[in-house]
Amino acid sequence: MSSTPAETPVDPHHARRWLILGVLGIAQLMVILDATIVNIALPSAQSDLGFSDDNRQWVITAYALAFGSLLLLGGKIGDLIGRKHVFIVGLLGFAVASAIGGAASSFGVLVVARALQGLFGALLAPAALSLLTTTFTDPSERNKAFGVFGAIAGVGGGVGLLLGGVLTEYLSWRWCLYVNLFFAIPAALGAFSLLHSGTQHGAGRRPKLDIPGTVAVTGGLFALVYGFSNAETNGWGDVVTVVMLAAAVVLLVAFVLIQLRVSNPLLPMRVVLDRNRGGAYLAFGIVSMGMFGIFLFLTYYLQRTLGFSPVQTGLAFLPMNFAIMGTIGLVSTQILPRVGPRPLVAGGMAAAAVAMAVFAQLGTDSSYVSGVLPGLVIMGVGMGCVFASAMAIATLGVDARDAGVASAMVNTTQQVGGSIGTALLSTLFASAVSGYATDNADRFQGAQLAAESAMHGYVTAFWIASAILAVGAVATGLLLRSGVSRLADDPTGAPVLAH
Repeated sequence: MSSTPAETPVDPHHARRWLILGVLGIAQLMVILDATIVNIALPSAQSDLGFSDDNRQWVITAYALAFGSLLLLGGKIGDLIGRKHVFIVGLLGFAVASAIGGAASSFGVLVVARALQGLFGALLAPAALSLLTTTFTDPSERNKAFGVFGAIAGVGGGVGLLLGGVLTEYLSWRWCLYVNLFFAIPAALGAFSLLHSGTQHGAGRRPKLDIPGTVAVTGGLFALVYGFSNAETNGWGDVVTVVMLAAAVVLLVAFVLIQLRVSNPLLPMRVVLDRNRGGAYLAFGIVSMGMFGIFLFLTYYLQRTLGFSPVQTGLAFLPMNFAIMGTIGLVSTQILPRVGPRPLVAGGMAAAAVAMAVFAQLGTDSSYVSGVLPGLVIMGVGMGCVFASAMAIATLGVDARDAGVASAMVNTTQQVGGSIGTALLSTLFASAVSGYATDNADRFQGAQLAAESAMHGYVTAFWIASAILAVGAVATGLLLRSGVSRLADDPTGAPVLAH
């Protein structure tokens, strides 16, 4: 069978596959929680280092810029030179970058450290997911493994908020970065002993790196994220914003054209043109755009409007985490094998849109139990459906030699979607706050005007996020195949989502 040579690297990992899942899960948790753990620490870091509100977003965006723009390259490097070594280098580099960030004495050093975290994250994240893809090939075991991995992806953000709150309140915001050493170093040691060295290409026939494609997509993704980020600070009409977004369009179109012509493309079009995989990537991107609203704006609402402490804020998100974990456990083992991904992804995104609409009803005098909690539970159920289903099909049926770039596409769509959501929602929030304050200066004064203006900004952001998720529900419902998927290139020949 033609796919047999591509599957041979799986064998050395089979007996240790559940231990390997544990190591990969630790790395995945670190990468995911690091995208939100800093959100809780931002007010304290801003006070300590003295940077402005305009600069605040760059602590988050620097990570996303490096991570999102380099992921496809990182995935391909893992395919070419061996995922074990790339995974370990990524973990150790992430640990060093985190230590630098934790010791930062200025805003500039903190931003550079966050960018370095993103760079090394771009190596380890696709390596982790591709190792999982090539390690678990039995359909029923694969569903369970991807259910665990999807649960980590789903709850990691909430765990980051809670952990960030505890560390910020009882130690220092700096420990929100130092804590990564306690994830990265044990994971690197476990990977060193458990993983098998090797690539998907034999000696003497390793393909060359697609340099033109790499330059085009890295530059295009960087320009895209930077353009949206610059729009928040300087506006949509700013020259830098316009030039960056235009350059992004040109470079990404050029990238697609290059991939259709070169013999060894960075991202083979066969990876993304499958309807289910394409739908999974779209789901991750749109969910990341919409979910930014809950993690940033709801965090600031809880702290600044309701007066929650950092720890209380982290605890407030726990119901969403429990809902995600419970839903993923049920969906990945019982529902997904029976109904397939289409109703679960589309329905989950629709539920998330409803949750955002619930948050849009909040006011300055709302309570947590009646105002916030229902939305968190609905969001958790919706996200559980999306993550369990999309994670299971995002790399399904991919040749082992393409597993790295297919895995990188999951992280790329998440990071780029999150970055666009950050800039778009933050810009609309700032505009709504400013407009409301101007129009209502005669109704409210001082602190009350500031509070009401901020509340109007939060509600605006929640409504926009709801609309984004609703569009995502429709789009994925149209794109994903109905029923339980069977892929011709599945080496087992079994229904890939069935027991």
